[in-house]
Amino acid sequence: MHAKRKPDAESRERCVVAVDQQGEGWHSLGDGGGKRRRIIDQSIQNERLRYWGGRHEADLCMLSPAATAVAAVRATAGSPAAVRGMHARILKEGLAHHPPNPAALVSAYAKSRLLPDALHLFDETPRRDIYIYSSLLTAVSHSASPELALPILRCMLSADALHPDHFVISSVASVFARLRSRRLGRQLHAHFVASPYNGDDVVKSSLVDMYCKCGSPDDGRKVFDSMSAKNSVVWTALVSGYASNGRSEEALQLFRSMPGRNLFAWTALISGLVNTGESVGAVELFVEMRRDGVRIDDAFVLSIVIGGSADLAAFVLGRQLHGSAMRLGFLSNMIVGNALIDMYSKCSDILSAREVFEGITFRDVISWTTMVVGEAQHGRAEEALALYDRMVLAGAKPNEVTFVGLIYACSHAGLVQKGRQLFESMKNEYGITPRLQHYTCYLDLLSRSGHLLEAEELMTTMPYEPDEATWGALLSACTKYKDAEMCIRISDKLLELQPKDSSTYILLSNVYAVNGKWDSVAKVRKCMIGLDIRKEPGYSWIEAGREFRLFHAGEVPLDVREEIMVFLEEMVLEMRKRGYVPDTSSVMHDLEESEKEHHLFLHSERLAVAFGLIKSPPGSVIRVVKNLRVENALVVNSGSREDLSSGREDILLVYVVLALWTYGNAIAIHA
Repeated sequence: MHAKRKPDAESRERCVVAVDQQGEGWHSLGDGGGKRRRIIDQSIQNERLRYWGGRHEADLCMLSPAATAVAAVRATAGSPAAVRGMHARILKEGLAHHPPNPAALVSAYAKSRLLPDALHLFDETPRRDIYIYSSLLTAVSHSASPELALPILRCMLSADALHPDHFVISSVASVFARLRSRRLGRQLHAHFVASPYNGDDVVKSSLVDMYCKCGSPDDGRKVFDSMSAKNSVVWTALVSGYASNGRSEEALQLFRSMPGRNLFAWTALISGLVNTGESVGAVELFVEMRRDGVRIDDAFVLSIVIGGSADLAAFVLGRQLHGSAMRLGFLSNMIVGNALIDMYSKCSDILSAREVFEGITFRDVISWTTMVVGEAQHGRAEEALALYDRMVLAGAKPNEVTFVGLIYACSHAGLVQKGRQLFESMKNEYGITPRLQHYTCYLDLLSRSGHLLEAEELMTTMPYEPDEATWGALLSACTKYKDAEMCIRISDKLLELQPKDSSTYILLSNVYAVNGKWDSVAKVRKCMIGLDIRKEPGYSWIEAGREFRLFHAGEVPLDVREEIMVFLEEMVLEMRKRGYVPDTSSVMHDLEESEKEHHLFLHSERLAVAFGLIKSPPGSVIRVVKNLRVENALVVNSGSREDLSSGREDILLVYVVLALWTYGNAIAIHA
């Protein structure tokens, strides 16, 4: 069972910019903003590079003495050794500071992924002109450290007293888009409007892209409407901007009015919808794209749609997309392979996920990590740890997500010592600073294994403030090990946080009631009323044959009510014969025991599974998608109805796969 991933909330910026009195420049201080991975239209970057390159071709005609050296430098771009060799040759010939050699060398170093060398060359250049600034800012805008552009820009404005031209403005717009700094972007836009280049459509295209990535597609639309010539690049940027910011209706409307829609435009829209959780709409658009005969010559759109099917836990759709990838010749593509591994893992078919993984020729860290996390979430700790050993031997460096999966696997397998070792290895061997999610998994490992005092001590000493989920996990472990004193202590701390989750209040109320703290029970109830806490209705949906059904907790559809209720009663009777005792700890404590059991009896997932068992042939796989995490009271049995009545002793073989996440969960029951 897997949750819909939520956007990363770690982007930060600490840049201070003040417009100077003449309004012709600005001074920047501070370090860069945080990074958040987004879909970036590569065509926008290519257009900037073509546009930038055209100027220097014209300059070479006027600087023929250096033309040969510049051409030689450009020919070496992409090869670190060749660039450094050419730089040494130019130094010997005394042409190192002859324009435009410094700019060409900076560009070549950047294309060879030698940005530190480019920065060093820039610092050593005695007379820096607008060309070297343009080259360096372009290189930085595409690097992993876009914040480096800020001190470079300040140096250009103050130390060298140069005014940005349209090439520089375009590169700086790309930087501010990467930094997600709308404030800096608006100042740049103001400078552009006041400059002699305010009619340049390529710069406007960069501004549209910048505003969209900074969460202001409406500002981008204003720039878009002011353009005299709109090409497919700027159309695509704005469509992507609306879609990525949750404005799907505006995105679709703009997309429908776009002339000559190409694969990039379709990809941008589909990607934006998937990123904002509208995977159903994304899949429908992909189907429409296929019907329109759009040729898929790029695997990226396939990986996006496969990701959408993973978020929906749509197993049948995922298999169809797997077949499409095979027919289109993208099966060996690493991006598609990674998406398929994730999809099969989230749809509870870990064997197919492993088969895809083993078939990938060239694996990156995402390939390894996705498979490790998939194995961990399916309770296959040994397989996850063995895969990690293979990963290290293959020379792939594990990342933060890899260790989340590994510690999670240790937690559910009770491997305390191995989990400790991995937690320390992450810090000491790989230099990864543990985040709250790592501490939460590590705390879960200690709590599940009964190391309650150690877990509590870690919570008070870790560099993060424990959240509701962390305290709740520790409290659940305390109730499991029946540590009454610690239960009360942890409950009091948790109640001080004023939790937002209704299940937390149910847990608190039951803990206080079991320990006779009725004043605290009343306080919990009062908090629930005062904070207007309501339990989110649980629902599950299932595809059985050609039927799709949605079940809500406590509600049985009339047309199948009798059939499902009879089936469940038979199932519970048979389970009780085999020693099944319902765990009612997750139900409000002040209910009668029979009421608690009835509450569990009508869980939405039980209703869905019962429907699936009734409608599906024996031996088939049943997958249920939920909006809430399944409580530990759920027991699902597979087998035919005839088997139940025959009294056979080898029936009720249960394979329930529960995933970690909160949304988009899937349960697989193999008969």
